[in-house]
Amino acid sequence: MLTPESGWETYQNSRYGFEFLYPRGWIAEPPPDNQDGQAFCAPDRPGVTVAGWASQIPDISGEAEEGKLPDADSISPNPIKENFVTEQGLPGELEVQIASETSSLNLTLEYEGVIYRWQGRAPSQQFEDYYKFFSYVASQYRVLSATEP
Repeated sequence: MLTPESGWETYQNSRYGFEFLYPRGWIAEPPPDNQDGQAFCAPDRPGVTVAGWASQIPDISGEAEEGKLPDADSISPNPIKENFVTEQGLPGELEVQIASETSSLNLTLEYEGVIYRWQGRAPSQQFEDYYKFFSYVASQYRVLSATEP
């Protein structure tokens, strides 16, 4: 497994209460205005990134908030197919997406009305080299409000 020689840092999101590891020395990309997450890129490996973000699951009970439709990105179009459990004990879906240019490992968790997402991306030609690294980081993803198993 690729392990950072300089150690790990932990990103903590105070808005949604989650955290994930990233290698010390990786560069934080500009955060989104809504503060829903963060991405980090490898300074010496173009196209290699890890990112985590979250969003509320919209209330689709017919009561639209002030007449607004839910943000399409915040809706989970398909139910989560639980095939993975984090070290914290939270079940989720871990999915590999292979494409011609960039491939990714995607983690999706649902907990107490929030969809949590994490992604590791690398150029497709190098993705195999990063798979175990991405899998490890995904396994360490934590929701801070969840109780330990």
